[in-house]
Amino acid sequence: MKKLITICCITFSVGLFAQKINPNYDEALAKELKSDNYGMKSYFLVILKTGTNSTSDKKYIAEKFEGHMDNMARLVEDKKLVVAGPIGKNDKNYRGIFILQNIDSLEEAIKLLATDPAIEAKLLETEIYNWYGSAALPLYLEASDKIWKEMP
Repeated sequence: MKKLITICCITFSVGLFAQKINPNYDEALAKELKSDNYGMKSYFLVILKTGTNSTSDKKYIAEKFEGHMDNMARLVEDKKLVVAGPIGKNDKNYRGIFILQNIDSLEEAIKLLATDPAIEAKLLETEIYNWYGSAALPLYLEASDKIWKEMP
């Protein structure tokens, strides 16, 4: 009897911890998005903050931020930038975020960010973190490109 109870407990425990398989799983899409078995992948989260360059030259600042916007468009086209946007006024001087994808190392992320004219000019500085998120995040870009009417 004791043996039977032990076998039942083990069987029940295995059932509780068994993996659940997603009936909607699309293997081809998962491979295309470079997803792991959990539908996730690694990214780099970049926090953009006010840099040390305190120039008041409006023409210079405008030129560098125009280059910043052009650089973001290039990174999206190269499938390196998946999310970007400003952060509201705050006491930490945070200005915006990037989420970078398809980057193999922190060094590669740093090198890629150095191509941004506003970062190069020290109008913006970066904090970079590893981030693990949904591999489906890049799918929002196609919809995102269809819903904006005017550039800010």
